[in-house]
Amino acid sequence: MLAWFTNDTDTTPGAADLALEALAADLSARGLPVAGAVQRNLDLGPDCACDMEMIVLGDPGDPVRISQSLGPGAQGCRLDTGALEEAVARTAPRLAGAGLVVIPKFGRQEAMGRGFRDLIGQAVADGQPVILYVPRQQQAAFLDFAGDLAVRIRPDQLRSWCLDRFAAAS
Repeated sequence: MLAWFTNDTDTTPGAADLALEALAADLSARGLPVAGAVQRNLDLGPDCACDMEMIVLGDPGDPVRISQSLGPGAQGCRLDTGALEEAVARTAPRLAGAGLVVIPKFGRQEAMGRGFRDLIGQAVADGQPVILYVPRQQQAAFLDFAGDLAVRIRPDQLRSWCLDRFAAAS
């Protein structure tokens, strides 16, 4: 009920976000009840860090910008944790009735008990399949959180794993 994937070290940054966004769009186009959120990274040019926004699936509101501009030369974390929590709050009420929940990632915030962590746990407790990306740096924390409920899949298995969950629920 809880599938996760990671990318090879030589994979282009943002590839997981693109894969999950394409997956959610494909499943929705098939008329399947998908909830959750995906991250979209907006390229600002070669010398600028991208802007990050969270798209809440099924929410008619604007995407939530989760990055903050720290200015030239800044090296701190660009994540706007308040905006991330807003995205989580907008995602939670959309989970009811979903046959699958897409979560952008189990990142640093989730490893610290924040972000989408509680929402992931609630979806799994409610019997909803969840699929998400886990960066290599957060794998140990994720496995501590998920235990034996998690199954690792390859990126090329995302669509088939999800379609199998819908088929099993029919």
